[in-house]
Amino acid sequence: MKEIEILLRKLLLKIFLLFNPIKKNMGKIELTENSKALLIRLNRVGDALVTTPFIRKLKTFSNCNISILADKKNSFVFENNPNITEVIQFEKGFSATKKIIKKLNKKNFDVVIDLHDDTSTTVSFLISLLKIKHKLGFKKESSNLYTNKVVRPNPKTTHIIDRLDALFTETNIPQKNDFNIEYNYDKKAQSFAENLIKENFNNSKMLLGINITAGSKARFWGIENFKQLIKDLQKYDINILLIVLPEFVELAKNIAEDKIKILSTTSFQELAAVISKLNLLFTPDTSIIHLASAYKIPTFGLYVKYKTEDVIWYPYKAEYDVIITEETDFKNIAYQEVIEKFEPFLERFYGT
Repeated sequence: MKEIEILLRKLLLKIFLLFNPIKKNMGKIELTENSKALLIRLNRVGDALVTTPFIRKLKTFSNCNISILADKKNSFVFENNPNITEVIQFEKGFSATKKIIKKLNKKNFDVVIDLHDDTSTTVSFLISLLKIKHKLGFKKESSNLYTNKVVRPNPKTTHIIDRLDALFTETNIPQKNDFNIEYNYDKKAQSFAENLIKENFNNSKMLLGINITAGSKARFWGIENFKQLIKDLQKYDINILLIVLPEFVELAKNIAEDKIKILSTTSFQELAAVISKLNLLFTPDTSIIHLASAYKIPTFGLYVKYKTEDVIWYPYKAEYDVIITEETDFKNIAYQEVIEKFEPFLERFYGT
C-alpha cells in the first residue's frame, strides 16, 4: 500500500509541475539583518538536527530573522535554538495546510529555503502556494518552483550537512562551513544528567553509553549480541549505561539483568544532556548519533546502507568508526566482526 501511495504522489506532483509556470531566476539573494527567512524541514529528528549548522551559519553571517516550518515529529529540536525566531508546526490535512499557507503569506518573508535534499511532494505544494519573492532549493524534480536553484553536491561523496551548505552559493553568505550540529538543553535536563551520573557511576571512570534501539526494529542487533558485548567489556574498568526507547525497556532489562543501569526517558532534553556527558557511544544509526556529534562524543555506529550509494550520515565533526551492512537489517552483522573493530576504537579513548 505504501508503494502505491508513493507512486500516486509522484504522479500527482508531475501533473502539478506540468501546469505550474517556471519561475525566473531573481539573481543572488542578499540576506541582511532586515531580511525575513522561512526554512522548511519536515520529517524526523535526525533530519532536523543536521540542518542546525546551516541555521547557525545563516544567522551568523546575516543576522536575519529565521522562522522554520517543521513537522510535529521534529519541531521540538528547533525550540531551544537561539538562532531561530519562530518555530511553526506543520499539520497534515487540507484545512490545516490552508491555514498555514495563509499564516505564512501574511508574514512577508523575503526568502523561503527548502532544506530537503530530495523532492518532497508536500513541500513542493507548500512552496508553490507561498507568495515569497525568492524561493531557494536544489535542482531536482520540483525545480520549476524555485527562483534560485543550486546543483546538489554528489550524495555519494558528500555528507548531508555539506550538501545543505551548498545552498549558500545563491546568497551573499561565504561558502566555508565551520559549524557543527547543535542542540541546547535546559538547566533542568542538565541537573537530571548530572544526578544520574553522580548517583550511579564512578566519575573517575570512562562512561560508555550503549544505545540498543533505533526507530526501527530492523536495527535491533539482538539480545545475545548486547549481552556478550557487555560481558566482553568487563575487562575494562569502565561505567556502562544502557540507553533505550521507552517502548523497548523490557529488552533492556533482559540485557542488563539488573547489573547495568538503564536510561529510558521520554524527554529529548534529558536524553541529550546524558549523551553530552558520555565519553563514548555505541549505537545503531539514529538521531542519537547526531546528538553525539553536537557534543563531539566519539561514536561507534551500526549502519544499514540498503540499495543506495549515498554516503552514510556519519557523525559530523566527531571521532567515529562504523560497521555497515548492505542488507535491510542487522541480522547478519556478526558479533566477532563488531567486537574486533569496536575494542580498538574504545582503547583509543580508554584512560584519557
